[in-house]
Amino acid sequence: MSDPCTAEPLPPGRTPDGQWPPDRQVSCYWPAHKPLYDLGIDGWWPDQGDGFDGPSKLARIRMYWEGSQQLRPNERPFALHRNGYPGMQRYGAFLWSGDVNSTWETLKVHVADGVNTALSGVHLWGTDIGGFIPTAEYTGELHVRWFQFGAFCPLFRAHGRDWHLRLPWGWNTGELGPNEVANFPGPAASELHNPDVEPICRKYLELRYRLMPYLYSALRESAQTGMPIVRAMWLHHPDDPIATMRGDQYFWGPDMLVAPVVDRGATDRSLYLPSGSWVDFWTNETIGGGRVLERKVDLATMPIYVRAGAILPMGPVRQYTGEPSDEPLELVVYPGADGNFMLYEDDGQSFAYRQGAWMGIAMTWQEHDRQLTLKLASGSKMLPPLPRQINVRLAGSKTTQPVTFNGKQVTVKL
Repeated sequence: MSDPCTAEPLPPGRTPDGQWPPDRQVSCYWPAHKPLYDLGIDGWWPDQGDGFDGPSKLARIRMYWEGSQQLRPNERPFALHRNGYPGMQRYGAFLWSGDVNSTWETLKVHVADGVNTALSGVHLWGTDIGGFIPTAEYTGELHVRWFQFGAFCPLFRAHGRDWHLRLPWGWNTGELGPNEVANFPGPAASELHNPDVEPICRKYLELRYRLMPYLYSALRESAQTGMPIVRAMWLHHPDDPIATMRGDQYFWGPDMLVAPVVDRGATDRSLYLPSGSWVDFWTNETIGGGRVLERKVDLATMPIYVRAGAILPMGPVRQYTGEPSDEPLELVVYPGADGNFMLYEDDGQSFAYRQGAWMGIAMTWQEHDRQLTLKLASGSKMLPPLPRQINVRLAGSKTTQPVTFNGKQVTVKL
């Protein structure tokens, strides 16, 4: 019997999905990736696939997960897929929302889209920040608002035609850059000298990286329990009918509430705070929940609230996740209620965590005693550096208390 992978040559370049049967796409296509891996490629961006049926899309997603481990068995694969299918989360697959238009309406519907995608079990999701296909609506303001939303999506990337405007500094050069879309009117000339875009994007980019310990811990919870990172309001407040109806805001992990601004020229944002006490992330004002709030906003502000009792782990500003830093971890406690959080760490690259090479720091805040307790989580072990230097402070305070954690329980009074 002839080998089906050699009986017919590999189609050259980009080809319509229907030109190559899906079964051959999966069974014969993977060997073509090895030369790229040998060059040092670290991840994959599988485009196309729109013409496949559902099971074939899932088989293709599985191919990038299992095939990558054939070549690098102790390295976690990365693949960003154009197409999704139920069950794809089993294969560590990222999904983006497709080649969407750069319009305010597109941004608005993507908030609910992200919430619903997470509820479907697909937790690693995001969009092309700014939209992929530019329109006359694509301005610096729209880019900023989309960038703010994207900073609080599992997948965070600015991408699209015309690529020069996806750069935070691309809005203040006076140039449109290479025109990738015929007859694209482009933003007004004044928008190409917009000095507000870059510093605001920097603000949210750096916040995203500072919150990486919080996000990584939420990812671990997602992998273990299925609880998504982007969470519908009713997942934490199932008996609250107003929370159930709100699809324009969401929880980011267990303790942060995010309300993206999706209206052009907005000066306020109507949002709903569920029961309990909440703290405005930007002003540190404590606000009682169970009510609708009209939050004043400027272009630099996307409303973010933190649940009272939350313990937010924040790292230093980094240019990439693995950048070395001597700055200690910071734990920010939001008083007003009891709370707990488990900080999770591993090497971020291998599967060694499956053999126990991970660290969890179980953190508990006792409001009555104004006391934070840190201890090593059951089943985990200390990872370098040893010991750990940690700074602890209350939200709104600039005074920090340094703590040395070496795996033994330690208590901090605040």
